[in-house]
Amino acid sequence: MKKLVALAFLIVSTGIYAQKIKVSEGDIKNLKEITSYNMVFDYSDVQIPKYDSEEEFLEDKMQKREKKEAGTGEKFKKSWFADRGDRYEPKFIESFNKRFDDNEISVSADGGDAQYTMKIHTTKLYAGYNVGVVRKNAEIDATVTVYETANADNVLFSGMYRDVQGYGAMGNDYNSGYRISECYAKLAKNIAGYIKKKALK
Repeated sequence: MKKLVALAFLIVSTGIYAQKIKVSEGDIKNLKEITSYNMVFDYSDVQIPKYDSEEEFLEDKMQKREKKEAGTGEKFKKSWFADRGDRYEPKFIESFNKRFDDNEISVSADGGDAQYTMKIHTTKLYAGYNVGVVRKNAEIDATVTVYETANADNVLFSGMYRDVQGYGAMGNDYNSGYRISECYAKLAKNIAGYIKKKALK
């Protein structure tokens, strides 16, 4: 019994630790007066676990699909990139904005004349899997950086989240794009909560 309790505590502790941000530059207090952000998403040099590069990952997945059914490999590649603009980014924006009931702070992909930009640089992307009897959450690492829109060198704050996992659909998340999008929803929740807790108080 004690072993089970210890294991449960370890799992919970690991999950909590994984969600903490590691600040690398600036101070979260610098964001106190900011009410709107222009959003930028960066996927350059993203790492895929068990692969040397994203290109190697795509080649492997495409070949496996092509062996089963012609044309499905290219379809997978298109959806892999399309999901960024169609799923991940809208999910992040929606999740972030709904954390502020009075719209006191908001983010937008079309921030217009927003004085500050929030950039999400995804550095690791793991799609997870769901084959019915066995599933594993998708997971991302990402660096959030806030800088002056007119001067990207003027960084107000930057920090990294590791192993951000998404949960959704009560386990019925068979689509990899959906699973990954839930990671971005969780990331947005974490960032919004951190701003509320550390910058606004």
